Amino acid sequence: MPLYRYKALNARGELLDGQMEAGSDSEVVARLQEQGHLPVEARLASEGGGASPLAGWFKPKPFAGQRLVQFTQQLATLLGAGQPLDRSLGILLELPEDDKAKGIIADVRDMVHGGLPLSTALERQHGVFGRLYVNMVRAGEAGGSLYDTLQRLADYLERNRALKGRVVNALIYPAILLVVVGFALMFLLGYVVPQFALMYESLDATLPWFTRVVLGVGLFVRDWWFVLVALPAVALWWFARRLRDAAFRERFDRWLLGVRLAGPLVAKLETTRLARTLGTLLKNGVPLLSALGISRNVLGNRVLAADVEAAAEEVKNGHGLSAALAKGKRFPRLAVQMIQVGEESGALDTMLLKTADTFEAETAQAMDRMLAALVPLITLLLAAVVGVVIIAVLVPLYDLTNAIG
Repeated sequence: MPLYRYKALNARGELLDGQMEAGSDSEVVARLQEQGHLPVEARLASEGGGASPLAGWFKPKPFAGQRLVQFTQQLATLLGAGQPLDRSLGILLELPEDDKAKGIIADVRDMVHGGLPLSTALERQHGVFGRLYVNMVRAGEAGGSLYDTLQRLADYLERNRALKGRVVNALIYPAILLVVVGFALMFLLGYVVPQFALMYESLDATLPWFTRVVLGVGLFVRDWWFVLVALPAVALWWFARRLRDAAFRERFDRWLLGVRLAGPLVAKLETTRLARTLGTLLKNGVPLLSALGISRNVLGNRVLAADVEAAAEEVKNGHGLSAALAKGKRFPRLAVQMIQVGEESGALDTMLLKTADTFEAETAQAMDRMLAALVPLITLLLAAVVGVVIIAVLVPLYDLTNAIG
């Protein structure tokens, strides 16, 4: 279902701004009214708003990343120490420094104190807590093991956050290196090389063809450096805009899976996310079909998410999960085989978590190897370009010196 952004007023007159998956904007309005709120606005999230899209990147969220992990761990610790749920939430209310986070915890505590289950109270926080989070808490409440569920949920969130951090860290250094190398080359070509061009022009020397090419490139960089700086930024902006289009995103994700080096790495990374999420949900008593529907949403690759959706239909018709995933021929064979072993042994949840551990280790190893190869490659490329430039501008000078001598 599409994702909608909405604004509404609660019973205390406070403005609520959140997200909700629904079939239409009228459904969003109806659900908000059922929760006792006064809808103000409901629109597709893809339509954006008046603010810049970059603003959302730097705006801190009340419960995301490490904050959500800490909240879950602290709540599990208090429940494990024998504190009642509403008392635990009251203690947690004093911990956050963010007023918005305090307001959310206060709202949850009031709902729980009024007799609502924790899962319902979390679900009514307008998209702050995701479907996976809410469904795991609901399953823990149904099974009478909320403490164990929160412990598993905190572990899942921490592992997922660590995996995202590992991917980001693996990409940051090469990105910084490429930027530094790019500016170094622009300085060399746009400032140093034109000095030699002026000197050779004053000497009226006959230059080899490769020297003329390098000098021409240097003069072009000197005169059009602002275009060379702006062009990558414009290209990134255009690409980010195009990724919002579902058809373009699907074509890009399909192409990415077919890339020789990046494709297997993306498949392993997505397999880790799917197996970890699905295994954690099943471990907490969420039915397989519901777990597949939730797990599909954690995948970043649209093509693999479509394969999971197709697999859910196969499972609904009585087929095994491993056979259903194998039909798409995009998930790693080892993962499919491990899932099949879990189905045959009756321990699918445990085997899924082992699959996640296996592919998480393989993903980390593959990223480390890629980083270890990429950094020397970029360094050698820079050295080669610098060497060519130096040879091109100094060889004529050496020939002139010999001719004079």
